[in-house]
Amino acid sequence: MKRQGVVVTINGTSLIKYSFLLFVGLIVVFILTGMLTSLKPEYRPSSDSIHEFSSGLNGETFLKLLSMENHYFQQVLPSDSTDWKLSPIFFQLATSVNPDDPRSLLGRELPGFSIFDSKIVVAGEGTDYTNMPIESAPPTEVLLEEREASIENLQASEDTKKAPPPEMTTGNRKVVYIYNTHNTESYFPFLKVEDKSDPDTAFHSTANVTLVSNKLKDELEERGIGAQVEKENFQSILKEKAWDYGRSYSVSRPVIQDAIGQNREIQYLIDIHRDGLRYEDTTVTINGKSYAKIMFVVGGNNPNVDKNTELAKELHELFQQKYPGLSRGVIAKKGEGVNGVYNQDLSENAMLIEFGGVDNNMEELSRTAEAVAEVFSEYYWQAEKVNSSQ
Repeated sequence: MKRQGVVVTINGTSLIKYSFLLFVGLIVVFILTGMLTSLKPEYRPSSDSIHEFSSGLNGETFLKLLSMENHYFQQVLPSDSTDWKLSPIFFQLATSVNPDDPRSLLGRELPGFSIFDSKIVVAGEGTDYTNMPIESAPPTEVLLEEREASIENLQASEDTKKAPPPEMTTGNRKVVYIYNTHNTESYFPFLKVEDKSDPDTAFHSTANVTLVSNKLKDELEERGIGAQVEKENFQSILKEKAWDYGRSYSVSRPVIQDAIGQNREIQYLIDIHRDGLRYEDTTVTINGKSYAKIMFVVGGNNPNVDKNTELAKELHELFQQKYPGLSRGVIAKKGEGVNGVYNQDLSENAMLIEFGGVDNNMEELSRTAEAVAEVFSEYYWQAEKVNSSQ
C-alpha cells in the first residue's frame, strides 16, 4: 500500500528576501521612533482628544486603573472612594464628549460657543464660565475709521506724585519686557463716542492699552525694577501684511525674539490686553476706591505651560492677600479658535494679563497698574533673595 504525503517546498531566496525586509522595517521603525522622541514637545505629533481625556483624569482614577491589575494600590484609595464604571470613560475617549460637561458637546454645535472652552485654573471672586475673557477682532469699519479720543481727560488723570528712591534696584538692567500684541485695544472712557453698546468698537491707534503699559513701567521703575515697553505697532504691521486679526501673535513674536536677543537681562515677559467684558465683571471696589480687575491667561498649548501657570498662580495668591478681589484668577486657553501659545514658549516667566474691560477709565486702570507693580515687585525681590542665597 502506497502512502501519499504532502510535500512543502520552501524557496530559500524568498525567505531571505522577506527576512531582510522585516529587518529593514524594524530599523526604520526604530529610527522614526528615535526622531519623534527627540523632537521638542511643541513639534511632536499628538492626539488632542487623548490628551484632553488623560488631562481630565484625576489621581484617584489612575489609582483605580492600577488597582485593577495590582490590588495593593487599593490600600491607598480614599476611604470614601465610590465604585465607578469604565463605560463613561470609554465613551469620553471615543467621542471627546464629557457627560459631566455640556460644553464639550455644545461647543461643536453652537457658533462662538468655543470661547467657553478655556479652563479655569484658579477662580477669583465672581469668576465662572459665564464671564470668561472675551477677545474678538474689531469690525473692519472700526479698523478703517480713526476715532477721536479724549486725550485731555487721560492727561488730567495722570498721577504726578513723587515717590522716594527704592531701597533695592536692578540698576541699568531692564529685567521686565512689556508689550501689547493687540495694541489698539482701547476703553470707551478714552474715546469720544456716543454708542458704547458694542465692545468690539473700542479700538484706537493711540489712546489704547499701551497707556496702561507705560503706567505699569513707571510704577515698576519707582520700585527699583527696570522695565521697557515695546513701541512697535503690531496692528499696523498686521494691516500692512493684510493678515487677519488672529495672526497678531505671528507679528509680535519675531519682535519679542529680537528684543530677548538684544537684551539678555530680560527675565519676565508681560503681554497686556483689554478684556471685552463690561463694567460689572471687570471692576472691584477696594477700600472705597474702584480698580480695574485683572486676569491671567496661560497658553495651554505651549511647552512652558506648567511654569507659566505656577507663576500666575503665585501672583494671584499675592493679590488675594494684598488686594482681595482684584485678580479674577488664572485661566488656560487652548484648542481650536485660539492661539494657545501667546509667545509664552519664549520664556518660563511669560504672562498675558487682561487689564480691565471696555468700560474702565484711566483712573481705575492706573490704580490697578500701581497695585500690579506693588505685588510684582514683592514677588520679584523675594525671588531674587531666594536665588542669591542658593
